[in-house]
Amino acid sequence: MHKSSWKSRRHGRRSQRQNPRLRQHRPNERCNTGAQQSPQDSDHGDEEVPSTSSSTAGSSSVPDLPGYYFDPEKNRYFRLLPGHNNCNPLTKESIQQKEMEHKRLQLLEEEDRQTKKITRMGLNATSLLQKSKLGFLNATSYCRLAHELRVSCMQRKKVQIHSSDPSALASDRFNLIMADTNSDRLFTVNDVKVGGSKYGIISLRGLKTPTLRVHMHENLYFTNRKVNSVCWASLNHLDSHILLCLMGIAETPGCATLLPASLFVNSHPGDRPGMLCSFRIPGAWSCAWSSNIQANNCFSTGLSRWVLVTNVVTGHRLSFGTSSDVLAQQFAVMTPLLFNGCRSGEIFAIDIRCRNQGNNWKAISLFHDTSVTSVKILQEEQCLMASDMAGKIKLWDLRTTKCVRQYEGHVNEYALLPLHVHEEEGILVAVGQDCYTRIWSLRDTHLLRTIPSPHPTSRTNIPSVAFSSRLGGVRGAPGLLMAVQQDLYYFPYS
Repeated sequence: MHKSSWKSRRHGRRSQRQNPRLRQHRPNERCNTGAQQSPQDSDHGDEEVPSTSSSTAGSSSVPDLPGYYFDPEKNRYFRLLPGHNNCNPLTKESIQQKEMEHKRLQLLEEEDRQTKKITRMGLNATSLLQKSKLGFLNATSYCRLAHELRVSCMQRKKVQIHSSDPSALASDRFNLIMADTNSDRLFTVNDVKVGGSKYGIISLRGLKTPTLRVHMHENLYFTNRKVNSVCWASLNHLDSHILLCLMGIAETPGCATLLPASLFVNSHPGDRPGMLCSFRIPGAWSCAWSSNIQANNCFSTGLSRWVLVTNVVTGHRLSFGTSSDVLAQQFAVMTPLLFNGCRSGEIFAIDIRCRNQGNNWKAISLFHDTSVTSVKILQEEQCLMASDMAGKIKLWDLRTTKCVRQYEGHVNEYALLPLHVHEEEGILVAVGQDCYTRIWSLRDTHLLRTIPSPHPTSRTNIPSVAFSSRLGGVRGAPGLLMAVQQDLYYFPYS
C-alpha cells in the first residue's frame, strides 16, 4: 500500500513537469513558492525590475494573479507590496513608473534621431507647394498646413537664462510660465527650495538663434503662499499688471494681488514703479481679467460656490452664488459674459450686466462628466474650448450648446491643466498629467505631435509651455517654450 502511494506521487510530479499548462493553472503552489523565496529573491528582483507590467502577462495567456506580478523574462511571479512599504520597491506604482520612463526615453531618442516627424500621411513641403500651384488649396488651407509642417520640424534646444542671482537658477524650479499678449515677456512662478514661491519676468527679446539667451528680471517680493491662479491684467496699459490668487496659511487669509510688471522690468519709459494692490478674497481657485468695456477695470475670482466680480478702481463687488467650486474662468470681449468651469462639470456664463443675484444672470449652461479645468473662448465668440479631469477636450458651439469636436489623447485625472488655443496657426496645445506636450489641429482634431518631457515624469515635473508665432515681439521667432524643473527649452520653427 505504501509502495503504490509512493508511485502515484512520483507519477504526479512527473506529469507536472511534462505539462506546463497544469503547472500554470495551479497558482497556489506557484504563489507559495514565490512567497517563500521573497526574502532571498527580493534582493535580486529589486536590482533588475523589467519594464513590463502584468497587463503584458495577461496578453500572453499567463493568468493574472491579484497581488502578484509576472516577469516574462524570468518566467515567474513576484509579489507586489503596498506602495507605502519601503522594504521592497517592487510595487505597482514603481512598475508603472519604470514603464513610463522607458517609453519617454524611447521617444526622446526618436526625437533626437528623426529631424522631421510625419504629421499627416502624404503631407510634405513638395506636395504642399504643388497643390497650391495647381489651385487645390486656398490661402487659408495652405497657411494652416504650412504651420503643421513647421510643427513637425521643431527640435528641442536649451535656452541660457541670465540672472542677477545665478545660484538661484540652479535651485529654484519652474512652477509655471505665462506669456503676455505680444509674447515678448514671460511671467514665471518658481518654487523655492526652502519653501514658498518666487516671481520673475523673462524678457524674450534676446531669444534668437543661435545664441538663445534670455534675461530673468527678479524682485525681492516673496511669499510662502501657494499660487492658485495667474493671469495678465491691463490696468494702466496692455499687460501692465499680473493678477495672482494666493492661498491663505495659518492666520493669514487668502487674497487676490495685482502685481505691477514695472516692479520687475520697466518696458514703458514713462511708467513709475507701481504699488501692490491686494484684495481680501479667501480660497480663490481661479481668476480672470476683463477686457470688456462693460466691465472695465474689473477682475473675477472663482471661489467655493461663489463668483466675485471686483472693480479695482471703486472696490465695488458683484457676487453670484453657484452650486460648485469654480476652477476656470474667462471673460468674453464682444459680449458681456463671464464663462466659468466648475468642479461639478458644469460650464455656465454670467451676464455681468445683472446687478443682483436673481435667476436671470445665467445665460448659457453646458455640461462635462467631470471637473472642468480650463475654458477658452475662440475669437469670434461663437465657440468655447474646455477640458476636464477625465482628459476630455471638447469644442462647444455656444449657439446650439452642443459639442461639435473632441480632441483625443490628453491625459488628466486630478490636475488643473491649462489649454493653449492658437487660431492664427490653427493648433491646440496642452500638457498632460503624464508630462507629454500634445499638439492638435484645431480644424479636424488630428494629433500632430507628441513631445516627451526632457526630464523624468512625476507629479512635480509637469512642464509649463507657451506657444506663439512671434516669441519676442512682432519680429520675434515662432516656436514653443517649455519650462521644466530648472531648465527652459525652445522648440523653434525651421
